[in-house]
Amino acid sequence: MTSDVAAPVLVIGLVSVSDRASGGVYEDQGLPALQEWLACALTTPFRVETRLIPDERAQIEATLVELVDTARCHLVLTTGGTGPARRDVTPEATLAIGTKEMPGFGEQMRQISLQFVPTAILSRQTAVIREIDGHAALVMNLPGQPKAIKETLEGLKDADGKQLVGGIFAAVPYCVDLIGGPYMETNPAVCKAFRPKSAIKPA
Repeated sequence: MTSDVAAPVLVIGLVSVSDRASGGVYEDQGLPALQEWLACALTTPFRVETRLIPDERAQIEATLVELVDTARCHLVLTTGGTGPARRDVTPEATLAIGTKEMPGFGEQMRQISLQFVPTAILSRQTAVIREIDGHAALVMNLPGQPKAIKETLEGLKDADGKQLVGGIFAAVPYCVDLIGGPYMETNPAVCKAFRPKSAIKPA
């Protein structure tokens, strides 16, 4: 007897944090860059929830909580607001709504960006798990620039496509598995997801 229960649809929240873009001073580039990369990298069907908000800590916290608790996102990616400037408060808001800190993601992002610019050490990206009754999500801060977003997500490759430095997204599908989210599969030409053999579903 086969089960008629459909697998949950993967829901990804995308948040661009920018005073000027949210105020209409210039066009936001973070959300389109994230959507384009995810469309290339993921082979699992997914839908997105997008938010464009100013650098206000209370609003960032409320947005992240809403995306996880109400919109039931399994993964939330933020872009912007992670530098040392006074208005950069995305990491503080992220840590405030998390129940577990996942510092390895931020550490690896800085390692990747240091291959290009010495100012990568000024970035404060982090990641957390937010757990509520019956649901959990991985929330990650990404850089603000589209080029840096792509580099940190998929890592660095040589001219032949060989991975030189691992991107952070390779660890995301297994992390989402561990917190009870849908099984995510990726396009290995863009980003090869890593799972222990025991966690790989047969094709």
